[in-house]
Amino acid sequence: MTDNKNNYAAYYFHQGTNFKAYEYLGVHLEICDKEFKYVFRVWAPNAYSVSVCGDFNDWDISCRMNKITDNGIWELYLKTDKNLDGQCYKYYITGENGAYYKFDPYAVYGEFGRNTASYIHILNKYKWNDESWLAYRKNIFSNTDKPFYPAPLNIYEVNAASWRTRDGRTNTESDAYISYRENAKLLCAYVKEMGYTHIELMPICEHPYDGSWGYQICGYFAPTSRYGTPEDFMYFVDYMHKNGIGVILDWVPAHFPTDSHGLCNFDGKRLYEYQGDDRVEQKGWGTHCFDVGRCEVQSFLISNAIYWLDEYHIDGLRVDAVASMLYLDYDKKDGEWIRNVNGDNINLESVAFFRKLNKAVFERFPDVLMIAEESTAYPLVTHPTHEGGLGFNYKWNMGFANDSFRYISLDPFFRKYNHNSLTFPIMYTYSENFILPISHDEVVHGKKSMIDKCFGDYNNKFKTYRAFMVFFMTYPGKKLLFMGQEFAQFREWDWKNQLEWFIKDYKAHSDFSNFMKELNRLYLGRSELWECDHIPYGFEWINPNLCDYNTVIYKRRNLNKDSLICVVNFSDTDRPDFLIETESEECKVIFDSNGGDLKMKNNNGKYTIDLPGLTGVIIEEKTNNGKEYND
Repeated sequence: MTDNKNNYAAYYFHQGTNFKAYEYLGVHLEICDKEFKYVFRVWAPNAYSVSVCGDFNDWDISCRMNKITDNGIWELYLKTDKNLDGQCYKYYITGENGAYYKFDPYAVYGEFGRNTASYIHILNKYKWNDESWLAYRKNIFSNTDKPFYPAPLNIYEVNAASWRTRDGRTNTESDAYISYRENAKLLCAYVKEMGYTHIELMPICEHPYDGSWGYQICGYFAPTSRYGTPEDFMYFVDYMHKNGIGVILDWVPAHFPTDSHGLCNFDGKRLYEYQGDDRVEQKGWGTHCFDVGRCEVQSFLISNAIYWLDEYHIDGLRVDAVASMLYLDYDKKDGEWIRNVNGDNINLESVAFFRKLNKAVFERFPDVLMIAEESTAYPLVTHPTHEGGLGFNYKWNMGFANDSFRYISLDPFFRKYNHNSLTFPIMYTYSENFILPISHDEVVHGKKSMIDKCFGDYNNKFKTYRAFMVFFMTYPGKKLLFMGQEFAQFREWDWKNQLEWFIKDYKAHSDFSNFMKELNRLYLGRSELWECDHIPYGFEWINPNLCDYNTVIYKRRNLNKDSLICVVNFSDTDRPDFLIETESEECKVIFDSNGGDLKMKNNNGKYTIDLPGLTGVIIEEKTNNGKEYND
């Protein structure tokens, strides 16, 4: 064994600061004098021996690698007169607990399902054509010194396996998947038509089981081959960008599955996971937790984040299950966890990891989004690291979702006793930079689809849902909506089947789809609804205390002092001559959730409106007396 002190890539990897470890580990190609020279490298410090086997050597396990660093990097140079691109390979690792065939953790392409080999594949074939988009993205962030997105952000969350399937087949059938290239055109046309700015893909890294929804990953650097090659996924992102649509990926640094070919007990002992029994397992998910305090694991995960942003031009990462990483007692009973050195339940290694991750990302890509799915009140998630924050620029507002979803499920008679579900979230709205999520997690496992959450008969469900969407789209915070909710699918999301597109043949659903299209376009075109999302100046209660009416009235404004008045009546009772308090010289209704022809009435300088039950209304306020903005 040699430990080459001049091997900076290995040195920094072991130090936890090689943030492009994928350029060193995995398989790489050199071509010299018509000879192909492949180099394989893998980290396996506890292994007794490591071999490379594959199609190219008839899966001979005697092709031994050499251990080149004291901390466990193994290497093999393989010379051949043939191009091995597309051939399968695995590492055969012998360790304390036996021998295992393992997927290459740094493989950029691999098999899925029951076939679990990595492919030899070199990423040097795709020519990008998204320079205009990247320049636009850079310009967006250059207009602010703040960490938030100073533009409309309307995200459509998608599960690629079930958005559409081939001929409507279930995903348990062969050839059901729509390819990356086909989906690029279908999905791009749809989101543009509907008025979304970004898509967010549920995890597309290689995973063996569709039923995990992509969250149990074995190939972190490999876009799943279910839908095509890495270059096909590059085409997908490129196509979106050329059509002005951003792409966010769901990223999973919290845990990984226990499949024998994956990261679990990789070299015969716990390696990527925590060593201690109190931390190693996330029992509720049946997975192992990354040891983010270990330097090599930090290099692996941060490199993976950089990889998607750099090699695939991804516009942001939604970081899954942040709360599970931050709390030592997450989903654990007394006696199953150990307090930290401060005597509390915070995972200090995870706090340090998130700060290191976000600092590394924003130093290289200051114009991307790092979004935390964090379901607790952990402080300063979206504050800069130099201020003691975790360094994300967005966090999902789970509190808003939980409160408001519960509210619309209530009989209108009881809503007056739960009015704070609508008003309380504003108390913490400016503590973080929030995205309001209507996500996949909210429409599965008996929680019901959004339309079915709404109380009432068939017609009142639609009225309530439309009124709620006016509230949702006009409330401070960026927006995320899970697929199928934009046309009010009644069935909960089912990963085995495509969305129920046929339901749009029914008038109520086609009307709702058109309603969402109109509301989205209104949102995009009115800066009052997004320019000041993260500063109190952008929101003002006109009357938050109408609990007996099940109604809220508030104002949204932009930096130019333009303002919109938003009125949402969650009662099923009509309110004739409902008073709108305003000093405006002129008011007019620009949007009505029920598609009526509502008019403002001016009675001696006081404006009223005949407000129907279960209705959301947006009113344009014209005045020269707007409130001054003071930063």
